[in-house]
Amino acid sequence: MENVKVGIIGYGYWGPNLTRNFYEIPESDVVAVADVKEEQLERARSKYPEVTYTSDYHDLFDMGLDAVVISTPPDSHYPIAKECLENGLSVLVEKPLTLDSEAGELLVDLAATQNKTLMVGHTFEYNSAVLQLRDYIVEGELGDIYYIDAARLNLGLFQKKSHVLWDLAPHDISILLYLLQDQPVSVSAHGMPCVFDGLYDVVYLNLIFKNNVSAYVHVSWLDPCKVRRVTVVGSEKMAVFNDVDEYKIKIYDKGVDKPLYTNTFDEFQCNYRYGNITIPNIRYLEPLKQECLHFIDCVSTGKKPVSDGVSGLRVVKIIEAAEKSIKNHSTHEVIKW
Repeated sequence: MENVKVGIIGYGYWGPNLTRNFYEIPESDVVAVADVKEEQLERARSKYPEVTYTSDYHDLFDMGLDAVVISTPPDSHYPIAKECLENGLSVLVEKPLTLDSEAGELLVDLAATQNKTLMVGHTFEYNSAVLQLRDYIVEGELGDIYYIDAARLNLGLFQKKSHVLWDLAPHDISILLYLLQDQPVSVSAHGMPCVFDGLYDVVYLNLIFKNNVSAYVHVSWLDPCKVRRVTVVGSEKMAVFNDVDEYKIKIYDKGVDKPLYTNTFDEFQCNYRYGNITIPNIRYLEPLKQECLHFIDCVSTGKKPVSDGVSGLRVVKIIEAAEKSIKNHSTHEVIKW
């Protein structure tokens, strides 16, 4: 089978990482890189001199490509992805898929009509530790899931046309959907514009899933410490995925068992468990490399991506509902699926 011919659109913040990975994959050929800034093209040209460069991504449509990778500002995702699909190209677009669900639905339908791959860069769905954590949940190692708490904090990069909810929350929302293999029923959110009026730099979300499982997400561009943590609390054990720790997952044999029956308050004595902490041996594979390999495989074989357009659309709908909740004073908004 011939190699998949790939074009990169956007060589700014994340584009160099994507280009490097596709360049290193034996089954893919990076044919061209497009960016509106000449200095970005020069930066890429110094590393990959044999690649074609252009400031207009429309030039890629005449280069015999099979697929493109879109790593541009979020507000440009929809128009660029739409044109690429219309020109018969499979698309890997960075998160979020779009900034509104109507546009996302149009892309999903267009990809199906064109019979092309549409995949979203939810990189954590290709993280070995997250995959292991999901196995613990599915296999019942943690018992019944009570709740999940996620925090993604840093002194982040402020953006003019977006806020922290669109920038950071897609990561944790996609992790939650992947871990629970379910969609939330409703979401409430509280956001604060600390630095610029109308630009949320700190947001708290509460997602309610079926069976009353709750998930809490805290994202912030205003925190002195870099935090990338997901805590899963179950009836039997608790697990912590910490992406900035040397040991990505720790399993805590801790919990509280309620008494079977009590007649009086004096008899209401809970049993507390303080067991061992287990650190599983996880073979680390670069998540972005796994994501890129998966995209090439899907383009070549036609298989459905793990983080396909539909999963990207789910994340967009949740964030839309969260924005509505913020404007409605943190009311719980039912998500329309």
